Amino acid sequence: MSMSGLIRFFKWFFGILGSLILLISLIVFIGWRVYRDFVDEVGKAIPESVINEFPLSAKVNPFIGTGGVPWTCAYNFPGASMPFGMVRLSPETAAMVTDGLGLNTSGYFYGDDKISGFSHTRLVGTGATDGGHFLIQPISDPKDVGEPSMVMHKYAHEDELAYPGYYSVAFPKEGIQVELTATERVGLQKYAFADPDQSAILLNVTHALGGKRSEDGYLRVVDSQNIEGHVRTFGSFASRYGGIKVYFAARFSSPFISQKVWQDSEEVDPQGSHSANKLISLFAFDKEEVQIKLAISHVSIENAWENMEEEVGEKTFKEVLSQATQTWEDRLSSIEIKGGSKEQQRIFYTALFRSLQMPTRFNDVDGKYIGFDKGIHEADSFQYYTDMSIWDTFRTTHPLYTLIAPDDQRDMIRSLIKMASQGGWLPRWPSGNGYTNSMLGSAADIVISEAYQKGIRDFDVDFAYENMKEIALHEIPREDDYSGRDDNADCVRYGYCPADSMDEAVSRTLEFAWSDYAISLLASELGHTEDARMFRELSTNYRNVWNEETQFFHPRNADGTFVQDFKPLLLTYVDNNEKYTNDYVEGSAMQWRWAPFFDPGGLINLFKSREYFISELDNFFHQSDTHIGHWYPGSYYWHGNEPDIHAVYLFNEAGRPDLTQKWVRWVMEHKYADRYDGLDGNDDGGTLSSWYVFSALGFYPVAGTTVYQLGAPVFEEATIDMGGKKLEIKTTNFHPDNIYVKSVRLNGIVLDRSWFSHHEIEDGALLEFEMTDKPMITK
Repeated sequence: MSMSGLIRFFKWFFGILGSLILLISLIVFIGWRVYRDFVDEVGKAIPESVINEFPLSAKVNPFIGTGGVPWTCAYNFPGASMPFGMVRLSPETAAMVTDGLGLNTSGYFYGDDKISGFSHTRLVGTGATDGGHFLIQPISDPKDVGEPSMVMHKYAHEDELAYPGYYSVAFPKEGIQVELTATERVGLQKYAFADPDQSAILLNVTHALGGKRSEDGYLRVVDSQNIEGHVRTFGSFASRYGGIKVYFAARFSSPFISQKVWQDSEEVDPQGSHSANKLISLFAFDKEEVQIKLAISHVSIENAWENMEEEVGEKTFKEVLSQATQTWEDRLSSIEIKGGSKEQQRIFYTALFRSLQMPTRFNDVDGKYIGFDKGIHEADSFQYYTDMSIWDTFRTTHPLYTLIAPDDQRDMIRSLIKMASQGGWLPRWPSGNGYTNSMLGSAADIVISEAYQKGIRDFDVDFAYENMKEIALHEIPREDDYSGRDDNADCVRYGYCPADSMDEAVSRTLEFAWSDYAISLLASELGHTEDARMFRELSTNYRNVWNEETQFFHPRNADGTFVQDFKPLLLTYVDNNEKYTNDYVEGSAMQWRWAPFFDPGGLINLFKSREYFISELDNFFHQSDTHIGHWYPGSYYWHGNEPDIHAVYLFNEAGRPDLTQKWVRWVMEHKYADRYDGLDGNDDGGTLSSWYVFSALGFYPVAGTTVYQLGAPVFEEATIDMGGKKLEIKTTNFHPDNIYVKSVRLNGIVLDRSWFSHHEIEDGALLEFEMTDKPMITK
């Protein structure tokens, strides 16, 4: 074959191949849309009694963010929990066709049609699969149980009901009704059976979410109503620090009449205690209803029993449920709103609910917890927290806690400091009792600095400051469990992170700069004048990777040259060349172009002109608007991940607050919904949810500072309880079509700026928006 003929053949072949790929993609997309419609929600309505007694809790839809396209799922769950509770008791589901697990890292995927059981722990809205401890499944015919780990029940959403502190589902074919509630450390389950002679409970002691590894399973029958045990699991994060050990103590409402035990898939004599890496037990009853109280601890079995006695004791399921929902009602009442649509109110209160589910209170009722040094410690004057997705939550969630939950925020900071004193360093994504080293940067600096600036001061700030300073200026020893600012020596040496000596170079440079800016503000508060000047200077290092020619933050080598063949829309590959880039984290250069939110004026000055900046940022949102749905992130604005979620507020500094108001409303209307796919991506410990809470109220925090950028509220009125002080927000000329702000008054004084300071509202304040349907553009 001639060369020209060979070329024609390859053109024909790849043309056919491309058409097939396009056709398959179209079929998959259409199939997904049909599948999505098939699973569309038809769940039970909240009972009138709940609406009357707990009106705010009744506005929460726990199914928001539990489904959608798997890779953009929010990874939330619908089960029962308390604010920041150690126990998060929720169903685990399996896929329609494959029976596979793990489409949702929290265990429950809305598109699945089978439930494999109800487990007690999980993370909230993250990409990490951890938890799933002590899976329980009710069984209507125990004689038919063969391979017990494969028992599943089909379910329908029309048989589910969930609201804060409560979840229920029915399995009509088996004649089983399930109800769940919880305290902070105890899960309560109620199983009603149609046939009392066919009632049994299957307990998988060594279960782990997503089929992750587990070992050291132990089960002991104390008597016919009480059992105890433990397991060590190795989830996405726990595997990074040697696994996490969890102890349990459980009490049945009535004695079981028989028991079976499987050790490593072999049925064994149920007498005595049992130990195995795979351990499952079946308990049969002769009752129409079986209730279970199961308490957990990370310290000991004895502590698990103490947690149960202190938190539940002789309380009934109904009493615990009422207590749980009342606790949520009190938390939700920290922000009261009026006006807006019913859907907006449901999205808002669901977002507030999600914002308060994680971090996790990790200490037992006696204050004991396992620390980062693997030793047992006691939190004698505070609650010890872990599971902090700080790379995400520093942007929105922690500023929200500082505003509405200052005591919790203080204890979270005390916990971070304990981690540093016991493990060596302030972490950036602590989970369980160890460093995960997930993501990048040192965002604990931002959280601590901001809280101190805003008046939360009852913690060892000097220790924290010295620790963050050491991390910022030096490299963490390689043998340490914490990775710190990875490869920081080169970043300090060159004034930017060189792309030819490390991955994630551009993103690291930008994230380090934000932390350095926060450290500079803390140093100033502490009177360290020279340090403040030094860190303020270091915070401008982000400018060193700005390429005036490309007008982007551009990967730069150690010799000062910018990397060739720059692709600003690149995510992971270029066309068919499969050219991989690691210069940015979870996003494109286009999405990281707007990263230095802490220095908006400095960022704008890097662009060719202010007008060019406005045009490019406006196009950034317009291009996102053209994408089909939110099933594909794309390279322009994507609300499903953190690097660019603040970008809409940058119009303010550029003198176009009307565009902030326009695009904030667009994000709220198109990236949030009162549906199972109502979030654009991983909620990441409530980060996206907290974004909505702030933006719906009409302002947004610049993390690490005391500044709030103004937006436009979606409610007619709101009252925020700031630890006893009230921030009232009111609008005039309120109407759904009036999305623009004509004027803003703070305590009666017209604001001639697009921001306000925390110090202006900390003693209580009145913020008034005058709305209009026309953009107010000042030339």
